[in-house]
Amino acid sequence: MPGAAGLPRRNGELVFDAPWESRAFGLAVALHQARLFRWEEFQGRLIGEIAAWERDHGGDLSSWNYYQRWLRALELLVVDKGLCSPGELRGAVSEAAAADDHHHA
Repeated sequence: MPGAAGLPRRNGELVFDAPWESRAFGLAVALHQARLFRWEEFQGRLIGEIAAWERDHGGDLSSWNYYQRWLRALELLVVDKGLCSPGELRGAVSEAAAADDHHHA
């Protein structure tokens, strides 16, 4: 993806600052490969999420995180596709966050 929706790279390699970012990336790829959505659908959501963040934050990049936008776009898409309900999604996110906190404690 070119422009703001392009994946963060360093020396041509994908860059993940935290383990959850690589998991969010992998989940999107796996769901696409399972043909649960077209990549263009996800890409459109991601571009929209980035644009919304830019509108809300202007030029202040202090809270910018590409993969937070990636994850939000994925969350919206899986709910809209009926792959899970908003409640199921909140539960899964809470479980993942708790497991991640426990793993790093």
